Order: sequence, then C-alpha cells, then structure tokens
Amino acid sequence: MKHAATAARRRHDPAVRGFASDNYAGVHPEVLAAIALANDGHQVAYGEDVYTDHLQRVIHSHFGPTAEAFPVFNGTGANVTALQALTDRWGAVVCAETAHINVDEGGAPERMGGLKLLTVPTPDGKLTPELIDRQAWGWEDEHRAMPQVVSITQNTELGTVYTPAEIRAIVEHAHARGMKVHLDGARIANAAASLDTPMRTFTNAVGVDVITFGGTKNGMLFGEAVVVLNPDAVSHMKHLRKLSMQLASKMRFISVQLEALLAQDLWLRNARHANAMAQRLATGVRQVDGVEILHPVQANAVFARLPHDVGVRLQKRFRFYFWDEAAGEVRWMCSFDTTEDDVDSFIQALKEEMARG
Repeated sequence: MKHAATAARRRHDPAVRGFASDNYAGVHPEVLAAIALANDGHQVAYGEDVYTDHLQRVIHSHFGPTAEAFPVFNGTGANVTALQALTDRWGAVVCAETAHINVDEGGAPERMGGLKLLTVPTPDGKLTPELIDRQAWGWEDEHRAMPQVVSITQNTELGTVYTPAEIRAIVEHAHARGMKVHLDGARIANAAASLDTPMRTFTNAVGVDVITFGGTKNGMLFGEAVVVLNPDAVSHMKHLRKLSMQLASKMRFISVQLEALLAQDLWLRNARHANAMAQRLATGVRQVDGVEILHPVQANAVFARLPHDVGVRLQKRFRFYFWDEAAGEVRWMCSFDTTEDDVDSFIQALKEEMARG
C-alpha cells in the first residue's frame, strides 16, 4: 500500500495481533488527530509553546494546583530524570526487585543517573513499610549508599495494583525516615481504572512526591511526563531534564498528545478497555486445564504458567514474552486496541496447543 502523499509504504500486516506488550499497539486516532492539529505553523521550541503551557492546567485538574508537568521522550528517561531530582550524588533508591527501573532499563538509573538501587524481593511486586525497612537503614554510614527515595510502580510489573491506603502507608513510613516517594506510573491509567478512582487519590492526595506519567502504553505515539507533585522535594528539574537528554525541541507534539489523553476521558476509556480485555482473557484461560494464572489480574496483564513446549508453539501464532522461560511463566498484555475477537482467537489457539500436549 502506497499513500498518495508520501513515498513511505505500509510494511506490516495490520491484521497481525499479539499479546506481548501494550507498546506494540498503534496510536489512538484521537491522539493522531491532536498531533495533526498542532502541526501547522510555527511554535516556540523547547517547551515555550502554547500547548505545553495549556498542559499545565490540564495536569492541575488531575493532580492539584501545585503539580507541574515536564514532558519527556520516554519512560526510562522519565524515571531516571525524576529519581535524579529526588536524590543527592550519594543517594540510593529502594525498590522492588521486579521494578522496571531495576529489571528493564538497561542499568540506566545506575549508569546515567549515578544511582544505587537497593532492591527488595516481593511476592506480588508490591512494597510494604516492612519490606522497605529491609533496605532503609544506614543513613550515617559513609560506606553505604544513603537510602533517600522509595520508588513504587502503579500498577506493578506483575499486574497488581496498590490501594490508596497501601500507598499512604508507604509514603508516611518513608517520609518519617526522611525519604521521598517516587511513583512509576507507566500504566497509571490502568491502575486508576482498576480502582475506579481518580489518579489523585493514590498520588498527591496520599503524599507522593513525584510521578512519571505514562502515555505511550495508553495510546500515545511517544512521550511521557515527569509530574512534580511536591515542589519542595525536587530541585532544578528543568536543568536535569536537559542534562538527561530528555528536552524535546518540538515539545508541542508531546504536550498535545498528553492533552488529548487527559483533557477529557480518553486516558480512562483506553485503560478501562485494556483492563476489560485482560479480564476476558483471564476468564478464558481459567477454563483451560493445565494453565495456571499466577497473580491477581487487576489491570491489563495476565501472568500464567503453562508447559514450555506449548508456550513456544503458541508464540508462533501470537507474539508474547516468557517472563521466566525455565519455569514456563509467561506474560500476556492487553492494549487499548485489543478486541474481543483477538482474545477469543488467542484462547482458542491456547486450547488447541494444550490439546497437542
């Protein structure tokens, strides 16, 4: 297929679907329309444009009047920039062993941010005050990196969701020890949809200092935002964003996408749909003998265990990832554009492959 106005050609089959990642999905049509809307004419570069200015008012409507958004290119950049803003050069970050900053960011917090990650094993991806205390000690010991930040993920890398009360307990515990709290919100919309509550109820309302707001996994082309909820907790965010190579010259195209998601309810519609598809998938999987769901399905992820050979064969029909290949553990993700037919076709393929043994 060749578009009349471009030399580019479609080089993939749009009928091919998968459950590997919500990053595999395309861009929501309303977001694409917003990008086109912002495209004509000239706007001041590096965030001095009218779209980034208006984004601040949109952010206030979700996170309160003191919140300030700093649009960035991607999630890793958002996390590293946010954590740098919360720590000294000798600082360390307490996080779950499964946290994205520990497992999936290529060592960027350590190598690019100069941070020490103090990890804690958790059964469900969630930290608790008691688990935090396994690493929150030794502030006066110059031989140990100083714990200064607790970083949690909402929802977690295992698809579980913190309640507002659980986050409040973490924040109060951390603050009592002089530590700050960062929330990695790559899938924050899915968590809010699962809890059926505004995002503020488990962020600024319970004392979280900084969040990274995820857009790419929820229908944006690219872009996230560091959202500072407590201005007293950070310093020099603008300089750190530039130093971290996350300052977009044409920032209006990130900001207008965030506006398209957040100005009304697109963020919530997309997340609710993805979560509903995960529930449909989990319901079907539970009917397949020999397949075990490993964690509560609370957002848009299903973690399961199945025979390794079945998983390998199924991957040839639908793309997904092994979470722990030796144990036969897999992760299936649903997206804003996952359809009921996608889910039903996948469940049928799973049944067929399980029947083959």
